Amino acid sequence: MHLKKTIKTFAITTILTLTAATASAQDILARQAPIDKKMKAVDTLVLRNIIEKEQAASPSAQLYKEWSNKYAHRATELPDSFLINLKHFCMPTTSKIITSNFGSRWGRQHKGLDIKVYIGDTIRAAFSGKIRIVKYEAGGYGNYVVIRHYNGLETIYGHMSKHLVEENQTVKAGDPIGLGGNTGRSTGSHLHFETRLCGVALNPALMFDFRNQDVTGDTYMFRRNTYEKESVIANRKRGKDADDNYQEVAEENTTKQKKSNDSQSSDVRYHKVKRGETLSSIAKKRNVTVDKLCRLNHIKKSMRIRPGQILRYS
Repeated sequence: MHLKKTIKTFAITTILTLTAATASAQDILARQAPIDKKMKAVDTLVLRNIIEKEQAASPSAQLYKEWSNKYAHRATELPDSFLINLKHFCMPTTSKIITSNFGSRWGRQHKGLDIKVYIGDTIRAAFSGKIRIVKYEAGGYGNYVVIRHYNGLETIYGHMSKHLVEENQTVKAGDPIGLGGNTGRSTGSHLHFETRLCGVALNPALMFDFRNQDVTGDTYMFRRNTYEKESVIANRKRGKDADDNYQEVAEENTTKQKKSNDSQSSDVRYHKVKRGETLSSIAKKRNVTVDKLCRLNHIKKSMRIRPGQILRYS
Protein backbone atom coordinates (compact mmCIF):
# COMPACT_ATOMS: atom_id res chain seq x y z
CA MET A 1 0.00 0.00 0.00
CA HIS A 2 2.81 2.34 0.87
CA LEU A 3 4.59 1.45 -2.40
CA LYS A 4 1.51 2.37 -4.47
CA LYS A 5 1.32 5.79 -2.80
CA THR A 6 5.04 6.38 -3.51
CA ILE A 7 4.65 5.47 -7.20
CA LYS A 8 1.56 7.67 -7.52
CA THR A 9 3.34 10.61 -5.89
CA PHE A 10 6.36 10.19 -8.23
CA ALA A 11 4.12 10.04 -11.31
CA ILE A 12 2.24 13.19 -10.34
CA THR A 13 5.51 15.03 -9.63
CA THR A 14 6.97 13.99 -12.99
CA ILE A 15 3.87 15.13 -14.90
CA LEU A 16 3.88 18.51 -13.15
CA THR A 17 7.60 18.96 -13.88
CA LEU A 18 7.21 18.16 -17.56
CA THR A 19 4.17 20.45 -17.82
CA ALA A 20 6.09 23.29 -16.19
CA ALA A 21 9.09 22.70 -18.48
CA THR A 22 6.88 22.67 -21.57
CA ALA A 23 5.15 25.85 -20.48
CA SER A 24 8.51 27.45 -19.73
CA ALA A 25 9.83 26.45 -23.17
CA GLN A 26 6.73 27.83 -24.82
CA ASP A 27 7.22 31.08 -22.92
CA ILE A 28 10.82 31.28 -24.13
CA LEU A 29 9.79 30.62 -27.73
CA ALA A 30 7.00 33.18 -27.42
CA ARG A 31 9.44 35.78 -26.13
CA GLN A 32 12.04 34.84 -28.79
CA ALA A 33 9.65 35.05 -31.75
CA PRO A 34 9.49 38.88 -31.90
CA ILE A 35 13.30 39.01 -31.60
CA ASP A 36 13.75 36.58 -34.50
CA LYS A 37 11.29 38.60 -36.55
CA LYS A 38 13.18 41.81 -35.81
CA MET A 39 16.54 40.19 -36.67
CA LYS A 40 15.11 38.88 -39.92
CA ALA A 41 13.88 42.39 -40.75
CA VAL A 42 17.32 43.83 -39.91
CA ASP A 43 19.07 41.20 -42.06
CA THR A 44 16.73 41.99 -44.96
CA LEU A 45 17.36 45.72 -44.56
CA VAL A 46 21.14 45.24 -44.47
CA LEU A 47 21.01 43.02 -47.54
CA ARG A 48 18.85 45.55 -49.34
CA ASN A 49 21.28 48.36 -48.48
CA ILE A 50 24.20 46.29 -49.75
CA ILE A 51 22.39 45.60 -53.03
CA GLU A 52 21.48 49.28 -53.44
CA LYS A 53 25.08 50.34 -52.83
CA GLU A 54 26.35 47.82 -55.38
CA GLN A 55 23.84 49.02 -57.94
CA ALA A 56 24.76 52.64 -57.26
CA ALA A 57 28.44 51.81 -57.70
CA SER A 58 27.75 49.78 -60.84
CA PRO A 59 24.79 51.11 -62.84
CA SER A 60 25.70 48.64 -65.59
CA ALA A 61 24.06 45.95 -63.46
CA GLN A 62 20.74 47.73 -63.95
CA LEU A 63 21.14 47.95 -67.74
CA TYR A 64 22.46 44.58 -68.86
CA LYS A 65 20.77 41.26 -68.22
CA GLU A 66 23.55 39.07 -69.56
CA TRP A 67 27.30 38.77 -69.89
CA SER A 68 28.54 37.27 -73.14
CA ASN A 69 31.93 36.91 -74.83
CA LYS A 70 30.33 36.02 -78.17
CA TYR A 71 29.23 39.35 -79.68
CA ALA A 72 30.70 42.87 -79.89
CA HIS A 73 27.38 44.61 -79.28
CA ARG A 74 23.68 43.83 -79.23
CA ALA A 75 21.11 46.60 -79.01
CA THR A 76 18.57 46.37 -76.19
CA GLU A 77 15.93 48.84 -75.01
CA LEU A 78 17.38 52.20 -74.03
CA PRO A 79 16.18 53.93 -70.86
CA ASP A 80 14.35 57.24 -71.35
CA SER A 81 17.18 58.91 -69.45
CA PHE A 82 20.36 57.74 -67.78
CA LEU A 83 23.08 59.65 -65.91
CA ILE A 84 26.56 58.54 -66.96
CA ASN A 85 29.37 59.26 -64.51
CA LEU A 86 32.45 60.53 -66.38
CA LYS A 87 34.71 60.99 -63.36
CA HIS A 88 37.88 58.93 -62.88
CA PHE A 89 38.44 58.66 -66.63
CA CYS A 90 41.51 58.25 -68.81
CA MET A 91 41.79 59.31 -72.44
CA PRO A 92 42.29 56.13 -74.49
CA THR A 93 45.11 57.80 -76.44
CA THR A 94 47.18 60.96 -76.13
CA SER A 95 46.47 61.78 -79.77
CA LYS A 96 44.38 64.94 -80.31
CA ILE A 97 43.70 64.38 -83.99
CA ILE A 98 40.29 63.06 -85.09
CA THR A 99 40.25 61.94 -88.72
CA SER A 100 36.60 60.85 -88.95
CA ASN A 101 33.48 61.90 -87.06
CA PHE A 102 30.57 59.90 -85.71
CA GLY A 103 27.62 59.75 -88.13
CA SER A 104 26.94 59.26 -91.83
CA ARG A 105 30.03 58.45 -93.88
CA TRP A 106 30.34 57.00 -97.38
CA GLY A 107 26.67 56.06 -97.44
CA ARG A 108 26.72 54.23 -94.12
CA GLN A 109 26.73 55.06 -90.42
CA HIS A 110 30.11 55.43 -88.76
CA LYS A 111 29.44 54.36 -85.17
CA GLY A 112 32.47 55.91 -83.51
CA LEU A 113 35.38 58.34 -83.80
CA ASP A 114 38.59 57.62 -85.68
CA ILE A 115 41.61 59.00 -83.83
CA LYS A 116 45.02 59.18 -85.48
CA VAL A 117 47.48 56.83 -83.79
CA TYR A 118 50.57 55.02 -85.02
CA ILE A 119 51.28 51.32 -84.94
CA GLY A 120 52.60 50.49 -81.50
CA ASP A 121 51.04 53.46 -79.67
CA THR A 122 49.60 52.48 -76.27
CA ILE A 123 45.79 52.31 -76.06
CA ARG A 124 44.29 52.56 -72.56
CA ALA A 125 40.97 51.75 -70.86
CA ALA A 126 38.77 54.87 -70.69
CA PHE A 127 37.11 53.85 -67.40
CA SER A 128 37.40 51.02 -64.90
CA GLY A 129 35.45 47.89 -65.78
CA LYS A 130 35.66 44.32 -67.04
CA ILE A 131 36.91 43.06 -70.41
CA ARG A 132 34.01 41.42 -72.23
CA ILE A 133 35.48 40.80 -75.71
CA VAL A 134 39.02 40.27 -77.04
CA LYS A 135 38.84 39.19 -80.69
CA TYR A 136 39.98 39.67 -84.27
CA GLU A 137 37.53 40.55 -87.05
CA ALA A 138 39.09 40.63 -90.52
CA GLY A 139 36.27 42.52 -92.25
CA GLY A 140 35.63 45.07 -89.52
CA TYR A 141 37.24 45.97 -86.21
CA GLY A 142 40.45 43.99 -86.78
CA ASN A 143 41.99 43.37 -83.37
CA TYR A 144 39.49 44.85 -80.95
CA VAL A 145 38.53 44.99 -77.28
CA VAL A 146 35.15 45.64 -75.64
CA ILE A 147 34.98 46.82 -72.01
CA ARG A 148 31.84 47.01 -69.89
CA HIS A 149 32.26 49.84 -67.40
CA TYR A 150 30.70 50.35 -64.00
CA ASN A 151 29.15 53.65 -65.15
CA GLY A 152 26.90 51.82 -67.64
CA LEU A 153 28.90 52.47 -70.79
CA GLU A 154 30.63 49.94 -72.99
CA THR A 155 33.64 51.12 -75.00
CA ILE A 156 35.09 49.50 -78.13
CA TYR A 157 38.68 49.90 -79.34
CA GLY A 158 39.29 48.76 -82.91
CA HIS A 159 42.08 48.17 -85.49
CA MET A 160 44.77 47.56 -82.87
CA SER A 161 47.97 45.72 -83.77
CA LYS A 162 48.06 43.75 -80.53
CA HIS A 163 45.87 42.82 -77.55
CA LEU A 164 47.28 43.31 -74.05
CA VAL A 165 44.31 41.97 -72.06
CA GLU A 166 42.15 38.85 -71.80
CA GLU A 167 38.40 38.31 -71.64
CA ASN A 168 36.82 38.57 -68.17
CA GLN A 169 39.83 40.50 -66.87
CA THR A 170 39.15 43.45 -64.56
CA VAL A 171 40.87 46.70 -65.53
CA LYS A 172 41.21 50.18 -64.09
CA ALA A 173 40.96 53.44 -66.01
CA GLY A 174 44.31 54.01 -67.72
CA ASP A 175 45.40 50.38 -67.85
CA PRO A 176 47.02 49.46 -71.22
CA ILE A 177 44.67 47.22 -73.22
CA GLY A 178 46.35 47.15 -76.64
CA LEU A 179 48.64 48.79 -79.18
CA GLY A 180 47.64 51.06 -82.04
CA GLY A 181 47.44 49.42 -85.43
CA ASN A 182 45.94 49.08 -88.86
CA THR A 183 44.15 45.71 -88.74
CA GLY A 184 40.75 44.79 -90.13
CA ARG A 185 38.82 47.12 -92.41
CA SER A 186 41.24 50.03 -92.22
CA THR A 187 43.11 52.19 -94.72
CA GLY A 188 45.70 53.54 -92.31
CA SER A 189 46.79 53.24 -88.70
CA HIS A 190 44.21 54.71 -86.33
CA LEU A 191 42.05 53.92 -83.32
CA HIS A 192 38.36 53.38 -83.91
CA PHE A 193 36.71 54.32 -80.60
CA GLU A 194 33.06 53.67 -79.77
CA THR A 195 30.89 54.43 -76.74
CA ARG A 196 27.71 52.35 -76.40
CA LEU A 197 24.79 52.29 -73.99
CA CYS A 198 22.67 49.11 -73.99
CA GLY A 199 24.46 48.17 -77.20
CA VAL A 200 23.39 51.40 -78.97
CA ALA A 201 26.20 53.59 -80.30
CA LEU A 202 26.42 57.07 -78.77
CA ASN A 203 28.55 59.87 -80.17
CA PRO A 204 31.81 59.84 -78.16
CA ALA A 205 32.11 63.60 -78.80
CA LEU A 206 29.29 64.13 -76.29
CA MET A 207 31.54 62.76 -73.57
CA PHE A 208 35.15 62.97 -74.78
CA ASP A 209 37.07 66.04 -75.95
CA PHE A 210 40.14 64.56 -77.60
CA ARG A 211 41.54 67.91 -78.70
CA ASN A 212 41.72 69.08 -75.09
CA GLN A 213 42.39 65.57 -73.71
CA ASP A 214 39.47 65.82 -71.30
CA VAL A 215 35.87 64.77 -70.79
CA THR A 216 33.04 67.21 -71.43
CA GLY A 217 31.95 67.23 -67.77
CA ASP A 218 31.70 65.19 -64.59
CA THR A 219 28.56 63.54 -65.92
CA TYR A 220 26.56 63.21 -69.12
CA MET A 221 22.78 62.89 -68.95
CA PHE A 222 21.55 60.72 -71.80
CA ARG A 223 18.00 61.56 -72.87
CA ARG A 224 16.48 59.42 -75.57
CA ASN A 225 14.25 62.16 -76.99
CA THR A 226 17.04 64.78 -77.38
CA TYR A 227 20.13 62.65 -77.95
CA GLU A 228 20.24 62.85 -81.77
CA LYS A 229 20.05 66.67 -81.77
CA GLU A 230 22.80 66.84 -79.15
CA SER A 231 24.95 64.57 -81.30
CA VAL A 232 24.60 66.82 -84.34
CA ILE A 233 25.49 69.89 -82.26
CA ALA A 234 28.55 68.11 -80.84
CA ASN A 235 29.76 67.32 -84.38
CA ARG A 236 29.29 70.95 -85.42
CA LYS A 237 31.35 72.15 -82.47
CA ARG A 238 34.02 69.66 -83.40
CA GLY A 239 33.88 70.87 -86.97
CA LYS A 240 35.30 74.23 -85.92
CA ASP A 241 38.55 72.45 -85.09
CA ALA A 242 38.57 70.20 -88.16
CA ASP A 243 40.80 72.44 -90.29
CA ASP A 244 43.34 72.63 -87.47
CA ASN A 245 43.24 68.87 -87.09
CA TYR A 246 43.88 68.23 -90.78
CA GLN A 247 46.66 70.83 -90.73
CA GLU A 248 48.28 68.98 -87.82
CA VAL A 249 48.02 65.69 -89.73
CA ALA A 250 49.64 67.25 -92.80
CA GLU A 251 52.46 68.81 -90.78
CA GLU A 252 53.08 65.57 -88.90
CA ASN A 253 53.21 63.53 -92.09
CA THR A 254 55.59 66.07 -93.66
CA THR A 255 57.90 65.91 -90.65
CA LYS A 256 57.96 62.10 -90.69
CA GLN A 257 58.61 62.13 -94.41
CA LYS A 258 61.59 64.47 -94.06
CA LYS A 259 63.07 62.29 -91.34
CA SER A 260 62.83 59.17 -93.47
CA ASN A 261 65.99 58.55 -95.49
CA ASP A 262 64.44 55.58 -97.19
CA SER A 263 61.73 57.46 -99.07
CA GLN A 264 62.44 57.34 -102.81
CA SER A 265 59.57 59.65 -103.81
CA SER A 266 57.15 62.16 -102.27
CA ASP A 267 54.24 59.71 -102.67
CA VAL A 268 53.17 57.57 -99.73
CA ARG A 269 52.15 54.16 -101.02
CA TYR A 270 50.46 51.19 -99.39
CA HIS A 271 50.12 47.47 -100.01
CA LYS A 272 47.06 45.42 -99.03
CA VAL A 273 48.14 42.02 -97.78
CA LYS A 274 46.75 39.04 -99.69
CA ARG A 275 46.30 35.50 -98.43
CA GLY A 276 49.61 33.62 -98.32
CA GLU A 277 51.82 36.72 -98.52
CA THR A 278 54.71 37.31 -96.15
CA LEU A 279 56.87 40.32 -95.35
CA SER A 280 59.58 38.83 -97.57
CA SER A 281 57.28 38.28 -100.57
CA ILE A 282 55.80 41.78 -100.21
CA ALA A 283 59.26 43.36 -99.93
CA LYS A 284 60.35 41.53 -103.09
CA LYS A 285 57.18 42.51 -104.96
CA ARG A 286 57.48 46.20 -103.98
CA ASN A 287 61.24 46.30 -104.50
CA VAL A 288 62.01 47.28 -100.90
CA THR A 289 63.70 45.57 -97.97
CA VAL A 290 61.96 43.81 -95.09
CA ASP A 291 63.75 46.20 -92.73
CA LYS A 292 62.20 49.17 -94.53
CA LEU A 293 58.71 47.64 -94.32
CA CYS A 294 59.18 47.16 -90.58
CA ARG A 295 60.43 50.70 -90.03
CA LEU A 296 57.64 52.33 -92.03
CA ASN A 297 54.95 50.34 -90.24
CA HIS A 298 56.54 50.22 -86.77
CA ILE A 299 56.42 46.44 -86.68
CA LYS A 300 58.86 43.61 -85.99
CA LYS A 301 60.00 40.97 -88.46
CA SER A 302 58.42 38.31 -86.27
CA MET A 303 54.99 39.98 -86.40
CA ARG A 304 52.32 37.90 -88.13
CA ILE A 305 50.58 39.76 -90.95
CA ARG A 306 46.99 38.99 -91.94
CA PRO A 307 45.04 39.17 -95.21
CA GLY A 308 43.46 42.60 -95.59
CA GLN A 309 46.09 44.36 -93.50
CA ILE A 310 47.46 47.60 -95.00
CA LEU A 311 51.24 48.08 -95.05
CA ARG A 312 53.08 51.19 -96.10
CA TYR A 313 56.03 50.48 -98.41
CA SER A 314 57.14 53.98 -99.50
